Amino acid sequence: MGSKNHESVWQNCLKIIKDNVNQQSFKTWFEPIESVKLDEDILTIQVPSQFFYEWLEEHYVTLLRKTIKRELGNNARLEYRIIVENSSGNNSPFTIEYPNYNTGNNKNPEVAAPLVMGNTIKNPFVIPGLKKVNIESGLNANYNFDSFIEGDCNRLCRSAGYAVAQKPGGTAFNPLVLYGGVGLGKTHLAQAIGNEVKQHFPNKTVLYTNAERFTNQFIEGLKNNSVNDFVHFYQLIDVLIIDDIHFFAGKAKTQDIFFHIFNHLHQESKQIILTSDRPPRDLEGVEERLLSRFKWGLSADLQSPDFETRVAILEKKMYADGIELPKDVVEFVAYNITNNVRELEGALVSLLAQASLNKKQIDLDLAKKIVKNFVKNMSREVSIDFIQKAVCDYFEVPVDKLREKTRKRAIVQARQLSMYLSKNFTKNSLKSIGKHFGGRDHSTVIHSCQAIQNLMDTDSKFKESVDDLTKKIQLSIS
Repeated sequence: MGSKNHESVWQNCLKIIKDNVNQQSFKTWFEPIESVKLDEDILTIQVPSQFFYEWLEEHYVTLLRKTIKRELGNNARLEYRIIVENSSGNNSPFTIEYPNYNTGNNKNPEVAAPLVMGNTIKNPFVIPGLKKVNIESGLNANYNFDSFIEGDCNRLCRSAGYAVAQKPGGTAFNPLVLYGGVGLGKTHLAQAIGNEVKQHFPNKTVLYTNAERFTNQFIEGLKNNSVNDFVHFYQLIDVLIIDDIHFFAGKAKTQDIFFHIFNHLHQESKQIILTSDRPPRDLEGVEERLLSRFKWGLSADLQSPDFETRVAILEKKMYADGIELPKDVVEFVAYNITNNVRELEGALVSLLAQASLNKKQIDLDLAKKIVKNFVKNMSREVSIDFIQKAVCDYFEVPVDKLREKTRKRAIVQARQLSMYLSKNFTKNSLKSIGKHFGGRDHSTVIHSCQAIQNLMDTDSKFKESVDDLTKKIQLSIS
């Protein structure tokens, strides 16, 4: 070793470690460590507690392995001296040999039962009888930010979720509560956050579960007298994602145990992400002390997607599956399935299945038959593109002129009438209608509708033209 001693070796290790962890983590988990001795290739360090040892083993094993090898070579080993407080109040050191770095088998587990002297804490996700210790994070890799379509209906949720994923536990959004109706993407977004954290912070433990599974694990813990192990396990998670917390309603003991886990994680700046079918204030049967903590961070709602977002969702899925559909079919599906993204994608799958099994061409007629299975009272609506074409054919003007800034009277009148009919026959917002006419704003749409109404009131011949066009559009959707 030459002139190397335990202090210089550990100081060199700390310099490397400091460059690989954030300042707060270094101050919390590495500054309190003292080097004790160096015996050939074995460095002994002293840590303040058993929990301290477990934390290092759980979260920084890979970094420690690489650092000690760099300083002492491939045969390097690390031993811990742990200060254990005995019943008389005296502190005495206890030495534990760290796993041998030569084996190469000590992977930093994604989520694992911690290594503990004496009785091992039970992992509630391990099936009895199996020797498997590690568990998967429970995340679906297909749920990521790239596959989550952003729109006005979910922009706040997505932005907050992305901020959390970039700095888990380090934002004001802790906890992050995502709420909304069935099939609006709560689970997708929550898991997207988890997957993003795993990608950028591989040393952090991420766990996704749902409230029902959490409750069942707690009940098992009560039956097996292992509640402390259950609590300790969840307290070691860096990013905890619990789906459907409304399931906790009326379960007082489960709420009590989750309250303690929540407090510990929050105090340790661990990230908590929750989903619910309603906002925290409307959760009945949940204790007020829990509700108040849910309000500490951000509660963001996912609303029903608007038309443009629904079209984008369908097009994204079509692109992912490598298929193409006629534009009028896509718009028809998007127009009629309005409240549930899951049903929207389900309709697309059914449409493809019917066309494939029955060897039918995918057209509007087939789409109408399929959509009827998803919508009880199918809305009768046409697309803005259809209305534009109908108006332009009637007045014999090119459709593309409606999007230009020309002030020719015939074009302006056709544009205004198209806006008027779009407002009457579609569910699009004024802003959305304006986008279809060269990006005009909502005030232009309002002005156009008023201009058409005034013209109809003063020009009977023009009113006949509008009535004629209205009948044609009504016939096309009957």
